[in-house]
Amino acid sequence: MRPYILTETHWSDVSEQEFDLAILPWGATEAHNFHLPYGTDNYETEALVYEAARMVWEKGAKVIVLPTMPMGVNTGQTDIYMTLNMNPSTQQSILEDVMESLDGYGVDKLLIVNGHGGNDFRQIVREVGAAYPDMLLATCNWFQSVDQGKIFENAGGHADEMETSLMLYARPELVKSLDEAGDGKAKKFSVEALNESWAWAERRWTSISDDTGVGDPRKASLEKGEQYFGEVTAKLSGLFEDLCNTSMGKLFT
Repeated sequence: MRPYILTETHWSDVSEQEFDLAILPWGATEAHNFHLPYGTDNYETEALVYEAARMVWEKGAKVIVLPTMPMGVNTGQTDIYMTLNMNPSTQQSILEDVMESLDGYGVDKLLIVNGHGGNDFRQIVREVGAAYPDMLLATCNWFQSVDQGKIFENAGGHADEMETSLMLYARPELVKSLDEAGDGKAKKFSVEALNESWAWAERRWTSISDDTGVGDPRKASLEKGEQYFGEVTAKLSGLFEDLCNTSMGKLFT
């Protein structure tokens, strides 16, 4: 039993604790090329969060990891069989309920650790957080925490070299042979501005990729995954620890 993971704890133990930070892992259920499972975002996010939480718990930080939310925004992939979509409005409703619960228990900080590129919680955080001025609601994307280019040769974004390497380290039993993987070749928008950071439109996944992947995964390795796992968990644990050690009255200097 890990006392920092809510689903593994017991009331007799939890009732004696006062937690400084609640952590909500949030993933998705979607196709990941031919070699990674539908739950890839959930498995990756849980593995990273659980390890980072262990690291800070052993230093004395009072964190509690909430159950992983396994569905994310997949409005551009609804024509891919068994990909499950959760609309942003549904995500907001869930966060409102979670915040209400935590507020009642005196836990004044909630961090969403996001592991799915289709999720964007910033506007939801603005609206939900405004209803709880004495609480902190924050979000982070673990896949943006470390410079991937220092470890991986092929850039991507979905079921790519990074995700495949991470899964080879975290959940190798769920990764099919890379001989079965597609090349992850993806089309870009014909309107050039939509390929740049200042303009945006949602991509219809079946229009851009033949294998649902974005990025060639075939240079992935367990060793790269282990290195990346270590660097990301170091970043996450630092964030967890800082949030635990910073009171609501001292968030700004």
